[in-house]
Amino acid sequence: MRVLPFHFYDSFPLDGGEIYLRLLETAPPQPEKGFVPTYRFSIVRRADDEAVGRCDLRVGFNESLFYAGNIGYRIFDPFRGNHYALKACRLLLELAKKHRMPQVVITCRPDTLPSRRTCEALGAQLGGIVTLPPGHELYRAGDRQECRYILNFDEFR
Repeated sequence: MRVLPFHFYDSFPLDGGEIYLRLLETAPPQPEKGFVPTYRFSIVRRADDEAVGRCDLRVGFNESLFYAGNIGYRIFDPFRGNHYALKACRLLLELAKKHRMPQVVITCRPDTLPSRRTCEALGAQLGGIVTLPPGHELYRAGDRQECRYILNFDEFR
């Protein structure tokens, strides 16, 4: 399989006013491992330049992302409840659109209600709850099922 060159955007502003995304690193595609190009960011609160969490955007689609999704995020415990994940995801969606992705998939465990509410607030639709295959990295980490939310860009709020 031939891999086309991938262009990472390095000057794309990801600023939402209250928070902004600080690029930590980019990871090139590694098709032999099933890895797509990935951006990794720190979610930073503008008021005090404090990192409140992390997020990433995985650009593209493959079998692994069917379960893991294109967007991942984690808000550090002291900063939860401020909708930082929602605000960060909105910024990541702009970057995904810049890469001409027609949709993004966001997954979360069925019992993680704040993440489910974040997906719903973005306008994503629950595509179903999928059972993880035993060989998947999320399965090896202890998860057995994932809610699979899909957001088509014509539905983006």
